[in-house]
Amino acid sequence: MVKHLIAPSLLAADFGNLERDIQMINNTEADWLHVDIMDGIFVPNISFGPEIVKVAKKYSKLPLDVHLMIEKPERYIETFRDAGADHISVHIEACPHLHRVIQQIKTTGAKAGVAVNPHTSIHQIEDIIEDVDIVVLMSVNPGFGGQKFIYNTINKIKALRELITTRNAHALIEVDGGVGQQNAESILQAGADVLVAGNSVFSAENPNLAVYALKNIGIRGFYA
Repeated sequence: MVKHLIAPSLLAADFGNLERDIQMINNTEADWLHVDIMDGIFVPNISFGPEIVKVAKKYSKLPLDVHLMIEKPERYIETFRDAGADHISVHIEACPHLHRVIQQIKTTGAKAGVAVNPHTSIHQIEDIIEDVDIVVLMSVNPGFGGQKFIYNTINKIKALRELITTRNAHALIEVDGGVGQQNAESILQAGADVLVAGNSVFSAENPNLAVYALKNIGIRGFYA
């Protein structure tokens, strides 16, 4: 039985045909739609704002998994929730008062997540793990799509799974960056729950089949 979730990343979609691409994802086995918000300050790129989240909410049948790669995200939590975010994840590196921001997210009714950059130790989220619904492990340096997967992430997934189990926490482990058929099985075996997939879905010759293959990795003849 398939337990893991697939979250195609809108960052890899055709920006001129967002409605078409979102409708396409609606017709796959995807579980969430991942939406990357970048401010050009916390990360060296600018992507979407709340208006694009509103567009995604209008057309998507899936929960919107909104990832805030921005400075001082507490200023925009309610804005993105009002725009349609079902999950809101903020970076530990951008939040000196992380517990407060997590509680702010929960107050809006959204699922609360914390994102962790490749250089950040899992130990830094030990004191927040029981308060979050999602941990987004960045498996590339945030800011741009199409990067190669950082394989040390496998060790971080294992360490995070152990922490969640030890603390009897409920957080889902979401892996974001460079995920595809070549590494999905290893990621899942290490303990991940959610695969964010950008180019491996939207740039595929058959995106529907790409999502199907990721969703059914290790069964029905599909292997990384």
